[in-house]
Amino acid sequence: MTTPQLILGSTSRYRRELLERLRLPFEVAKPEVDETPLPCEPPAELARRLAMAKARAVAARFPAAVVIGSDQVAELDGQAIGKPGTHERAVEQLRRMSGHAVVFQTAVAIVSPGFTGEFLSPVRVRFRTLEDAEIERYLRLDEPYDCAGSAKCETLGPVLLESIESDDPTALVGLPLIRTAKLLRQCGLDPLR
Repeated sequence: MTTPQLILGSTSRYRRELLERLRLPFEVAKPEVDETPLPCEPPAELARRLAMAKARAVAARFPAAVVIGSDQVAELDGQAIGKPGTHERAVEQLRRMSGHAVVFQTAVAIVSPGFTGEFLSPVRVRFRTLEDAEIERYLRLDEPYDCAGSAKCETLGPVLLESIESDDPTALVGLPLIRTAKLLRQCGLDPLR
């Protein structure tokens, strides 16, 4: 029996680095998906829908492969907070999140022949009260403009926080490995075999 091809349907370097930890050979394919939220779509549903759409878009091009799609949406007071893209938007986001709890909704979908699985792994993060000078210094050092919520937990982001609540320490980075590995085992891809 041959091992199925594994494809990460994401161009995120953070997800790629996480998946490398499982030591399974994989390829990366860019999903062509419109990430525009639907009207009144809750952040958790947006993350779920986009993760599945990414997995299905790549699976359509590689129908024999096991494809992982993932998406993360930061949620503050029920509203989605996306990737800032610019310094000015990052300052605005961090000011809004200062002193508040933010839920990072991370969704994963796996599509392969005869199998479809998905899950949501929310991470609750409490930001400490931040001064403008701290925000500016952090943004200049970390440049988290490609991260939902303008903070990178892999580098200096933790200095902005009071606490993190999660059932998977990798969920905040964007690919919860505990449950992803479980779904991969169901597809015949076991890192320990």
